[in-house]
Amino acid sequence: MQTLAKQVLERAAGLPEGMPLVAKELLHLGSRAAVDQVLSRLVRRGTLLRAGRGIYVLPVESRFGSRAPSTAKMVEGLATQRGETIVSHGAAAANALGLTTQVPMRAVYLTSGRSRRLKLGAQNVELRHAPVWQLIFPGRAAGDVVRALAWLGPEKAREALRTLRAKLPPSEINEVAAARARLPTWMAQEVSALVVPHG
Repeated sequence: MQTLAKQVLERAAGLPEGMPLVAKELLHLGSRAAVDQVLSRLVRRGTLLRAGRGIYVLPVESRFGSRAPSTAKMVEGLATQRGETIVSHGAAAANALGLTTQVPMRAVYLTSGRSRRLKLGAQNVELRHAPVWQLIFPGRAAGDVVRALAWLGPEKAREALRTLRAKLPPSEINEVAAARARLPTWMAQEVSALVVPHG
């Protein structure tokens, strides 16, 4: 019979890069105490990384040694696993859209779940609970527009929208405009100014 540690590692190796291994999903292999003990031992050995309470990831092996998986892949895996919506923070969205040259120093994401901090190797990852309107259109430029505007605030929104109108396909801007009822009043007003009335 395989040892518990070997079964845990096989399970971790079968997951895509960055997909978290959650202690609760291993309870079919043994008792909670036994699973926790094995996970702790594997972390001490460096075979697994502890990302947060009950959350582990397999390091990625390369010819340069082992490294933590990409933050984006781990967050994506966590979202899939937990059924949460997790999206990039407004500062990262603004940077991706070319609205700011500031590169966020910390990995901050917005989530429909609870706020929490995770550690991925040397990188700290912060998940902040956000209102539903900031989580719309995950993985789409239209969603990044909403999050970037929320981060920039009412004073910079109009100028940002003018810049984006020239950069993005009209379909993305129209998508944001179609979601006005879900946005805060100040943002809905700024987005409305972009909509050309059909006459």
